[in-house]
Amino acid sequence: MAKDGENGWKEYIWNPRTREFMGRTASSWGLILLFYLVFYIFLAGLFALTMYVMLQTLDDHKPTWQDRLTTPGMVIRPKEDETYEIIYNTQKTETWDMYAQALDRFLAPYNNSVQAEKNNECNPDQYFVQEDSGDVKNNPKRSCQFNRTILEECSGINDRYYGYQDGKPCIIIKLNRVIGMLPGKNEQAPFVTCGAKREDTEKIGELLYFPPNGTFNLMYYPYYGKKAQVNYSQPLVAVKFLNITANQDVNIECKINANNIPTGNERDKFAGRVSFKLRINT
Repeated sequence: MAKDGENGWKEYIWNPRTREFMGRTASSWGLILLFYLVFYIFLAGLFALTMYVMLQTLDDHKPTWQDRLTTPGMVIRPKEDETYEIIYNTQKTETWDMYAQALDRFLAPYNNSVQAEKNNECNPDQYFVQEDSGDVKNNPKRSCQFNRTILEECSGINDRYYGYQDGKPCIIIKLNRVIGMLPGKNEQAPFVTCGAKREDTEKIGELLYFPPNGTFNLMYYPYYGKKAQVNYSQPLVAVKFLNITANQDVNIECKINANNIPTGNERDKFAGRVSFKLRINT
């Protein structure tokens, strides 16, 4: 009986009388394989055609579709971690030297020699619009120089420690890039203001802004995208804290001010602003 079962399995796998393999002849297996081969080739071709048609609608230099951001984000430098805290002791070089080095690295692309080589001198206080001529793309687009010297006392040129060793640190602020954004209107440039949170109002002391009034000049807008505007240098604003209260936490908020950029909304209360903690121990 066991031998009959064993023979049954053997005949199922290969039956020499009917020349069937697992119940099918060679021609039957061939037709099945041919069907699936044609079926999967069709699916692959359909997928490739779909991708090809979709790619024809895309622009290499800017997104075809993008959510219009009404308010760009803001970031500060130096930033050693995700906590947005700058804490150091003026008497201990190792606690603040990392901030100076981080600013050196961040500002290196803004050296005057680098900017003169890569970017153009532009007319200030007006948008630098570079339109395409119909289907002819005006690429790569030119970019305006943002020279490190514009940041004056916070440029790191005359004071390589950016004021950290004296308890008068500099913070660099930049807006996130948004393609096509035209901040400000009626020739009124957007500008940055910083202040202490309510509980720390008396601790923040006097501030200096570079460029004057903390403005982002209009000539750096609009931004056309990383591929179209390869050498684009984001404008910066530096804030120098002259006499902030020492040995205490000071919670600070900086925000963008423009007549066409709202700050804060229900979905993102920190849109257009950035908060951080500064503590200088002595």
